[in-house]
Amino acid sequence: MSFIVSYGIGSIIGFIIVLTLLFWLVRDIVQKKHSVLRNYPLIGRLRYFLESQGEYIRQYFIAGERDEMPFNRAARNWIYRTAKGVGGVIGFGSTNDLREPGSIIFVNAPFPILECDQIASPAVTLGEGYCREPYTARSLVNISGMSFGALSAPAIQALSKGAAAAGCWLDTGEGGLSPHHLVGGGDVIMQIGTARYGIRDQHGEFSRERALELARHVSAFEIKLSQGAKPGKGGVLPGGKVTEEIAKIRGIPVGQDSLSPNRHSDIANIDELLERVHMVRELTGKPVGVKTAIGGWEFSHSLCEAVLRRGQDYAPDFLIIDGGEGGSGAAPQVLADHMGLTIMEALPRVVDDLIAAGLKQRIRVVASGKLVTPAKAAWALCTGADFVNTARGFMFSLGCIQAMRCHSNTCPAGITTHNKRLQRGLVVQEKFQRVANYAAGMNREIEMIAHSCGLRHARELRREHVRLVQRAGSSMAMNMLYPYPELEA
Repeated sequence: MSFIVSYGIGSIIGFIIVLTLLFWLVRDIVQKKHSVLRNYPLIGRLRYFLESQGEYIRQYFIAGERDEMPFNRAARNWIYRTAKGVGGVIGFGSTNDLREPGSIIFVNAPFPILECDQIASPAVTLGEGYCREPYTARSLVNISGMSFGALSAPAIQALSKGAAAAGCWLDTGEGGLSPHHLVGGGDVIMQIGTARYGIRDQHGEFSRERALELARHVSAFEIKLSQGAKPGKGGVLPGGKVTEEIAKIRGIPVGQDSLSPNRHSDIANIDELLERVHMVRELTGKPVGVKTAIGGWEFSHSLCEAVLRRGQDYAPDFLIIDGGEGGSGAAPQVLADHMGLTIMEALPRVVDDLIAAGLKQRIRVVASGKLVTPAKAAWALCTGADFVNTARGFMFSLGCIQAMRCHSNTCPAGITTHNKRLQRGLVVQEKFQRVANYAAGMNREIEMIAHSCGLRHARELRREHVRLVQRAGSSMAMNMLYPYPELEA
């Protein structure tokens, strides 16, 4: 009798366990907030449990939360919290080691700005006085170039809707303008890569007709010379990610690797670059900029010299300076590891050349390269950038878990895959709000840093407002490390 009772109780307990698991299974599949749970029901819960308990167990088993690369847990968790709208407040103190060389320290004012005296950072206009349709940009932080192809259709749609809601721009990346970039109805910058995807004719040459058609949909054009992940190497999209839709937009065969040339075949020097900038601006009426990684001082020196020689009508309306630490897509490891200056070294040098040549107000500067937190972005503004671009910051806002499978078409969060089953985890109507929250949170906390420095808004930040740690217990102001140059005679 006792055996029967025990057996019956065991069956009931087993039935309850199975029922509970089935309930969780269905709920995980149906819910729309968490991509990993939608794609990996039940087992995905282990990730969220370990994440929630991480602060208690990592001291026993896991390295410090600021040791991981390419982005540490502290930065990722700030982005996740901001994107979810739950704030970036912490308790008990920071894990950021202010003794570490390179650490950023802002110079707090003894009497910070009261709320009644704070004002919104003014908008900056690109191409004003030099093109028929200048573009006025309001957000300090914007979405860097990520192609449809490198990213999935749902990811691009969420970014488009989120950018429109936040009032920031969305860069197409070199894969060309797709319908997914336009679903939000916001500001789009069309990148012209070395393969001219989306803006070329049937022979692969630049198409003036296509440029005029695109000009009806975009706010500006950007000629990409190189990117921080792989300077000297064109874009790489593995054949497994070249779907029929992507192949049609790019004008390439389905299923074959998409390998862009390592430079524009018809732009071999600064003068030819300025000719192309001038031609595209005159043709489309839109601002035209240049994106490049920096390997030394030759590019910015030569650019300023050529603009002064030829006239400011030939100047790019903006420069996007990408640090060697950049990279949201596939790249050869040797280039990702060792090619190109970091943004912390490249940005001040380029800005100095523009100031010395008297071109800083003519050529606006956009900084890019792991600037995913307000402190890094505010540092860039202090240094002389007018805007900050980030790609991976917005990928984290979409739910990226840094699985580092971007090139393999197996992204578990549905962001960089064209596998429909995995894409199902990324619900556009849920994720676009997180994109907007992240952009708004970045802008808000950059402004908070400026107010703490005694400034009315973030565009008043200067090099004297930030210090860089040289060694433990010793820091130096940026205006001492990189003194503002005098205007050339």
